[in-house]
This record gives sequence, C-alpha cells and structure tokens, in this order.
Amino acid sequence: MATKLLLITFAICRLIVTVGLTVDPTELLRLVVDSQLSVDPSDVDTASKDFGLMSRAEPLAVLHPGSAQDVARLVRAAYSSAHGFTVSARGHGHSINGQAQTNNGVVIEMSGGGSPGRVMNRVRSGSGRVSEKDMYVDAWGGELWIDVLRSTLEYGLAPKSWTDYLYLSVGGTLSNAGISGQAFNHGPQISSVDELDVVTGRGELLTCSEEKNSELFHAVLGGLGQFGIITRARIALEPAPQRVRWIRVLYSNFSAFTKDQEFLISLHGQPSTHKFDYVEGFVIVDEGLINNWRSSFFSPSNPVKITSINSQGGVLYCLEITKNYHESTADTIDQEIDGLLKKLDFVPTSVFTTDLPYVDFLDRVHKAEMKLRSKGLWDVPHPWLNLFVPKSRISDFDKGVFKGILGNKTSGPILIYPMNKDKWDQRSSVVTPDEDIFYLVALLRSALDTGDETHTLEHLTNQNRQILKFCDDAGIKVKQYLPHYTTQEEWMDHFGDKWGQFYQRKMDFDPRRILSTGQRIFSPSSSVSISNHGGDKLLSIS
Repeated sequence: MATKLLLITFAICRLIVTVGLTVDPTELLRLVVDSQLSVDPSDVDTASKDFGLMSRAEPLAVLHPGSAQDVARLVRAAYSSAHGFTVSARGHGHSINGQAQTNNGVVIEMSGGGSPGRVMNRVRSGSGRVSEKDMYVDAWGGELWIDVLRSTLEYGLAPKSWTDYLYLSVGGTLSNAGISGQAFNHGPQISSVDELDVVTGRGELLTCSEEKNSELFHAVLGGLGQFGIITRARIALEPAPQRVRWIRVLYSNFSAFTKDQEFLISLHGQPSTHKFDYVEGFVIVDEGLINNWRSSFFSPSNPVKITSINSQGGVLYCLEITKNYHESTADTIDQEIDGLLKKLDFVPTSVFTTDLPYVDFLDRVHKAEMKLRSKGLWDVPHPWLNLFVPKSRISDFDKGVFKGILGNKTSGPILIYPMNKDKWDQRSSVVTPDEDIFYLVALLRSALDTGDETHTLEHLTNQNRQILKFCDDAGIKVKQYLPHYTTQEEWMDHFGDKWGQFYQRKMDFDPRRILSTGQRIFSPSSSVSISNHGGDKLLSIS
C-alpha cells in the first residue's frame, strides 16, 4: 500500500513539475486519491502502443475514468497548465499509426485497457440504457460495440450500421465514421447518432445534437478526436433480425463485378424484400487467401482455385452479400434471394452460401481473430491502408494496383465495396471523394516473419507508398479513411475545402490543441496565461 501511495504521489508531482500548473492542482489530486491516475508500468506500456505496432509513445500517466466528470477534470487541468500537457483518449487500442498515443501527456483508457472492470463498473450505470419506446441506446464512449449489441439484443433491437469488427469502442469509430456493408443503406455509424456528450479541449462537458450545440455535434462526428472526447453517444436502433443468409459469388471480370455492386447499392430506397442488407466484396490476388480468414467458409475439402476460373490478370473478385430475416419469414427468403441473384453476372458455378444467427454474422471477424491469436499471427505489425476511391477511377485503380503493384501475393484481405455519398452528412468532419458513389478499398495486411520478403513490414509499407504515388501521378483523387499524414500541409490537402472549417472548429473547441496530438494535425501550444480583467478570465496562448 505504501509503495502504491508513493507511486501515485510521484505521478502527480511529475505532472506538476513537467507541465507547470498555474492553478491549484486540486482536480488532478482528486483523480490521484481515487486511484484513477496511474503510472503503473503495465498501464503505461499498454497505452504506449496500438494495434498497428508501428509506433510507440510513452505517456506520463494513464487515467482510468469512472465517469465523464473524471475525463472533464483531467482535460481542465491540461487546459489550465502553464506549459501544457496533452490528452489522448484510447478505446480498444485498434488505431494503426499511433493516433491515440501521446508523449508528455496522459492517455485516457476509455475502454479500460488492462483493467476493463475498473472503468466499466463505474460507468455502466449511465451506459447501455435502452429506450424501447424511442428506439435508442445510450452508450459510454469507451464501450465496445459487441457490448452495445448484447445489451440491445435483450430488447430485440440493434444499431443499424456496423463495422466489420465489433471489438472497437463507440467513441473510436464515431471519431472516424464507422463503416461496413450496411453503409450503402444506412450510411456510416455517424449517421445513426442522435446525441452526444462531449468533453471539449477546454474541459467543458457538453451535450450536443442537431438542435443543441450543433456545431460541436457535427465537428466531433468523424473529427478524429480533435474537438472533444465522446463520453456518451445516443445511437438509433431498429428491430434486430434473428438470422442471416450469407452469400459469396465470384467474378473474373472487374467491370461486371463493380457494375453489380453499384446496382445493388442503388436499391437502398427499395423495400427490404427487394434488396440485400449488406454489400461488400474483396479482391483475391493470392490463391491461398480464398480459403483463409474472411474467406473461411469456402470448403477446405473443395477449395476454389484462381487457375480454375478464367480470371483477368490472375485476379478474382468476390461479392459478399447478406439477407437478414426472421424465422417467421424463412419460407420466402430463398425466393427473395433468387430474384436478386438472377440480376447479377457472376461466375455461375461460384455461389457459396451459409446460414447463421445474426449475432454470429456481426461477430464473424472476432472468431477469425481467435484463430490468428492461437497461431501467434495477431500481435504483429499491421501496415493497413484504407482509401476512398471515386467511382469514375476505380477501373484505373484496379489496373494499376490490383493487377499491377500488388503482384500475386498479399498477407491479408483486400476489401472493396461502393457507398452512396448521399448517405453521408456533409456537415460532419469526414471527407469523401466528390462523386455520388465512391469505393472503400481496404488493404488489411499483416507483416509476417515467414522468410518471404513480400510479407515484411518494409515491403508492405513501401508498397503502400507506391499505391499512393500511383494515385497521385494518375490524378486519382483518393481520400484516406483512418487517415495518416505527418505534416499539416498534407492534412490541408486531405481536407481540401473543409480545412478552413476544420481549423476554425479546432480553435473554438480545443484552442490549446491538447487533444489527440497523435494524429499529427496540430502541434500543442507551448504556454498559457490566465488573468482576470473586469471579473472575466482571459486566456492568452502561444
């Protein structure tokens, strides 16, 4: 106990000396007394790395908040400090390039880090509250989507839009957008948010929505953590289906593949009986991949061979679609699916179908994760690259990247599917290509120590640079999703016409630039002075 108290005392002293608090550090001391501010080496180590395993930053301390007020208390202390210290909110740690990391600052473990019970037991009373009447759930910002799903299914309800992987935090995905195969129909996850509680960079805890503090509301959604920390999100729900018919079909012709994908997402306004509920796809440049990870339900006893299909340039394309249903409507589901499949131009002998409970489909990637963990293939570097590609140039991208740069080997799935721009609220901070339809291309590759040079981190990161250079040289105006840049000039180019608004929002909601510095968009201010003038506090920043 004495050793723990000594460590806690050291934590607060180190913060005070490092950042030079200009106000009474009562708020930080209160966090220390509650044993929520930690300098435990294991906590600091967890907060210093992420899923990407390509960057490392060592924070001064780690906060395990018990409430939104704890988050606000810490941010207020950072905002009032003389030299400033930075604050980054960390969910499940699934960022790729250190976006949730910080040096010389404090990481807030919103999802609990190594001690999830320590956080969730405190916040659960205000989280996971479902309103059956008004069809929404209030979720803590650090709650994982799998837990949101479990709590809503108790009422026969579920969120409308998802990510492929459910072990991500609510605040984390909403700070980016949150996309999966339902986005063509419901938009990204940020389109299903009715209300937020946000701690701004000034340490203010504000409720915001379309009607209240609307500028903050739209700024935070897709705002990369730059304007505030989401502590609560009110998410719209719909009746949850019971089962899912999961279908995959293959294409050897890219034009036929994209034509069919675009046709399917054009049906978003049709009745549920006349459309699929989920539309995704992936590229197969490596024969081995088709029977691995995301393609795992192809029968190992009857593997699909690229050479058995007359593919263009040694590349196949897989359309992945689902139909949700209730057991009471099982008699008509086959007819509905057959009617839609007859309109598509896939390889006739390549239909693969499985049927499973709704929750098992949504949680499909976690099962794959368990397999990879058992083989020691999960905790490896992940040089992922996610791009939004305009529809008008997707064919050029196919020729230059899928049939060019990538060759015939890859070390992870390559997703590709289109989305409707009119499902994205342009008032949010997200940027997308300036076309009515754009594609997500996600190269979800892992760096593996297999002795194969093409699987090394160096090779894959160089290939990512080649892909970006190809797009730039070819004039393909891609936008990065989960973006990563190292200079403000690159960020200005990324945001384009939205940069002025983005910058102004930063000055309004985080004027000291202390939040989410791991994104490398803004550098934190170096000093602050607070003075009283006529009874009003004035803040001077440099």
